[in-house]
Amino acid sequence: MHYDFELAGRRVRLWQRPGEGYAHVLMKALGFAMFVGQFPALEIEKRVGLRYKPDLVAASEGGAWRFAFWGECGLVTVRKVAWLLKHGGVERLVLFKLGINVAPLAAELRETIGERYRPPGRLRVVNFSADVAERAADRRVARVPAGWFTMTDV
Repeated sequence: MHYDFELAGRRVRLWQRPGEGYAHVLMKALGFAMFVGQFPALEIEKRVGLRYKPDLVAASEGGAWRFAFWGECGLVTVRKVAWLLKHGGVERLVLFKLGINVAPLAAELRETIGERYRPPGRLRVVNFSADVAERAADRRVARVPAGWFTMTDV
């Protein structure tokens, strides 16, 4: 099944993969709308030649990092997050969640992943409000309003 969105002035078609719920598709769409302005080359579900495939990714324009942005939506293991930060060449990693209590997740990430792998601004959790599906029901999101999410630096 596919869904058509208008995100930050772009028409985007997203496919709901087997095992994915609409919430996962919506988080990819909203994550794209949030960060495509900052990362114009942002792509959705692009294979990048690593053991993991990102939900959202933008390649770096050179420099020390292979990926300027990497986004993961929904369930993701701490092991995967640690691997991406240590070995994935990811400058900024954003975890997109929906209506969760972020504090326990942030505490687990801080406890498990050393500070040298998560300097300020490198690892963030975006937690969308539980009612974001209703707020974005028309699938037209020019920008994601601040009231639709919280952002936590880890």
